[in-house]
Amino acid sequence: MQAHNLIKYGYRIRTRSGVTVDNLVIQGRDESEAQQKLLRMYPGCTVIETRHIRPAVNTNICSSFEDVVDVLAADH
Repeated sequence: MQAHNLIKYGYRIRTRSGVTVDNLVIQGRDESEAQQKLLRMYPGCTVIETRHIRPAVNTNICSSFEDVVDVLAADH
């Protein structure tokens, strides 16, 4: 399984002892796999909320050494 095929899912759960846990992030090939991982880590929990976390898009990604030098030189 390669990392670039995984999707991040965010969860809010209630543990079997009643504690609410926010912002759990689990990767999976799909939502079903991510939820299976969640239930293995927190057996007996109740899923309150599920959300798909989209990857951040960085428009300032430098593609070459010359681009990095240009960015650094522009700061001076």
